[in-house]
Amino acid sequence: MPRLPGRKAVPWMMVLEAAVIARDHWGRLEPADRRELARIVKKSQGRPSNVTAAERSELRRIVARLDLFTAGRKLMPFRGGLRRSKRR
Repeated sequence: MPRLPGRKAVPWMMVLEAAVIARDHWGRLEPADRRELARIVKKSQGRPSNVTAAERSELRRIVARLDLFTAGRKLMPFRGGLRRSKRR
């Protein structure tokens, strides 16, 4: 009988699936947008005040193209899906 993965293996499978989903959405961006996103994030060092208003709007435009809402929906099965109210 084949051996099933232990408890420690399951979180790595979830991490792998999340990485695949992230890579898929990252690949949807044009190479120029990827470079610009990386440049702005590097310049900001995690602080919005380190970038100009134009760079913030450019960042919003690029992140919108990543379609993070759909990526989040693809990851929902890991959290048990949408929770329904117990009351009917």
